[in-house]
Amino acid sequence: MEFRRLGRSGLNISEISYGNWLTHGSQVEEDQATACVRAALDAGITTFDTADVYANTKAESVLGRALAGRRRESLEIFTKVFWPTGPGGPNDKGLGRKHIMESINGSLKRLQTDYVDLYQAHRYDKSVPLEETMLAFADLVRQGKVLYIGVSEWNADQIARGAALARELNVPFISNQPQYSMLWRVIESQVVPTSEREGISQIVWSPIAQGVLTGKYLPGQPVPEGSRATDENGAKFIQRFLRDEVLTKVQQLKPLAEEAGLSLAQLAVAWTLQNPNVASAIIGASRPEQVHENVKAAGVKLDAELMKKIDDVLEGVVETDPRFTVTP
Repeated sequence: MEFRRLGRSGLNISEISYGNWLTHGSQVEEDQATACVRAALDAGITTFDTADVYANTKAESVLGRALAGRRRESLEIFTKVFWPTGPGGPNDKGLGRKHIMESINGSLKRLQTDYVDLYQAHRYDKSVPLEETMLAFADLVRQGKVLYIGVSEWNADQIARGAALARELNVPFISNQPQYSMLWRVIESQVVPTSEREGISQIVWSPIAQGVLTGKYLPGQPVPEGSRATDENGAKFIQRFLRDEVLTKVQQLKPLAEEAGLSLAQLAVAWTLQNPNVASAIIGASRPEQVHENVKAAGVKLDAELMKKIDDVLEGVVETDPRFTVTP
């Protein structure tokens, strides 16, 4: 495993991180989820990403139990706040001060830790003054419950305004967590340049495009049983990639992966890590062997010629419009 600095900070994180968005507490039984976490630890992954909304708080609890007994100082634990949790009261969502303060306490209890290394605004909240949100995050930093703050799927203007307030409040705003893959590059034109100026790194999710870049989805064929495309939560994110035009081009990447001595999935993860503003790529898993397979993308360097060949193959099916930075 190799490690990268997160933003303009002193925090080192593993360049492959483990996330439990669609698995822990929903798709995968707890013993299997624990086995995946142990596989991640065995592979050298130290960075674990979750959110209070995943499986309506169950994912945090599963991760907390899976990491129990591990040396806390050797881990980087990330979680998020924004989406509705709990019984659905008027303050059980968003980035208002009340919800943020109550949410971190619930997350810490479920994760069985006194602090999280990174607390992220899961989306931008247009209904709450940004000053209120950032002050609440700053107070959590000063209380020691949060070491660093970050965001997820904020656009370039939102990141710039958040960074300006963070400077005024003297708190470390160091990351953004966007979707990013060979097929989904909407952050490249605006979010990445803004982040570089502000000292912010990307921690990218879905580097394998919800499994499409493994090559298991074939043009003209029904989706495999038990795949992400059949999952109630994951299906809406993957549908945009399940066009025959896209799936045909993904199959054409196989010779390029073989040329690099990689599987298609490893090539996809390694591709995201070629972007110098990406600090880590999040992988998920329902089986330990998936972790061991995908972690082999760590440390891989792809030469310029191969990167150009990938672009040539995927021409016409890559989404680059920055208006799609914020996912539905």
